[in-house]
Amino acid sequence: MIELGLARISRLLGESVLPWRAIHVAGTNGKGSVCAYASSMLHACGVPCGRFTSPHLIDRWDCITVNEKVVAESLFRQTERRVQLKNENEGIGASEFELLTATAFEIFAQEKIKIGVVEVGLGGRLDATNIIKDPLVTVITKIGKDHEVLLGSTLSEIAYQKAGILKVDVPSIVDGTNHEDVLRVIADVSMDVRSGRLKYIEEITGQPQSEIWAVQSRAAFQQHQQMNISLAYEAVTLALNQIQLSFDPEHFVTAVQQTSWPGRLQMLTIRPLTGRSQPILLDGAHNAQSAVVLGSYVDEKLREGGKPVTWVVAISKGKDLREILPTLLKKGDILVAVEFGPVDQMPWVQPMPANDILDTARTIIELDRSWAAQGSLLDALQSSVESSGERPMVIAGSLYLVSDVLRLLRNTHKL
Repeated sequence: MIELGLARISRLLGESVLPWRAIHVAGTNGKGSVCAYASSMLHACGVPCGRFTSPHLIDRWDCITVNEKVVAESLFRQTERRVQLKNENEGIGASEFELLTATAFEIFAQEKIKIGVVEVGLGGRLDATNIIKDPLVTVITKIGKDHEVLLGSTLSEIAYQKAGILKVDVPSIVDGTNHEDVLRVIADVSMDVRSGRLKYIEEITGQPQSEIWAVQSRAAFQQHQQMNISLAYEAVTLALNQIQLSFDPEHFVTAVQQTSWPGRLQMLTIRPLTGRSQPILLDGAHNAQSAVVLGSYVDEKLREGGKPVTWVVAISKGKDLREILPTLLKKGDILVAVEFGPVDQMPWVQPMPANDILDTARTIIELDRSWAAQGSLLDALQSSVESSGERPMVIAGSLYLVSDVLRLLRNTHKL
């Protein structure tokens, strides 16, 4: 169950000021990638840093890193247990995400990081991470419609929640390509809270403008990746300047090139699972905006000569299928609808029934073949590969499906 609010996390962490400073990142799409780039840049500059993102990918603790390394399971469980005991002893009634947030923040304090890069879990204004009162800088990425039941049904309402991370005298880096309604709300909230300067990252002829591109080639990055890198760069340089740490911009080049963010336009092999020799594309696109990005990438990179694609798709319950599927599927594609498994410590997250995905898809586009998988995910992948032949193959629709696939691959390597 999702219960937004700051009262419980305040009790978990107490009234003490966090001993580390933060780059706090909100938005609908791209915020995890911005966090990954930002922490990589900080690490390249020799700054002791942590990163907290959500959801976790395979294990609950892999959403917390210190100096670009996932924290040890033993450290995570020891710290988590102390947080849980406080929750139980004081009758706080904290949610799973609040417990996780407190655990991450306590680990950052124990490990004596200097800057933590923190991704908002949901919204911003009432999200547990907004217990951060004095960040060095805040970042607002692309905002679109998602989680409307909790955040509002319009872009303006959603933007109001996201802009809740703005703080008095704290500067903010904003994706300037956001809808005008979003930008207007951010500006209004900034004035209300008397935040620091808003710096908008604009695009000229489709290219995000930032000083990072004076030392880094754009060639290897899609347009949305360029924006995420630009946001991260501007946030990190601003943060380092505020704490008076010098840096060499050339360090950022290495950081950008070495940043890995699994499940986002990730090419990988599933040969150990299926015998397929060609790589597949794995992407966690789970809302309308991210589906547009994925669809454009597939059309440009995989559909050579209009080649049909095989899709393996799972989607969370409550998502708008008619906002997601039309930007992905094309006539003649193969669709295999699947369901992701239970999500550790997130029982409220449920998959859309595979038959619902299938039924909706069939009303949208004429597919070559389509079916709802009845067995395990491994069975579904194997049958998809058999039907796909030489076609490009994409697994998408949910980060929880991404997690299940990566977990299958890890378990296979352990055998």
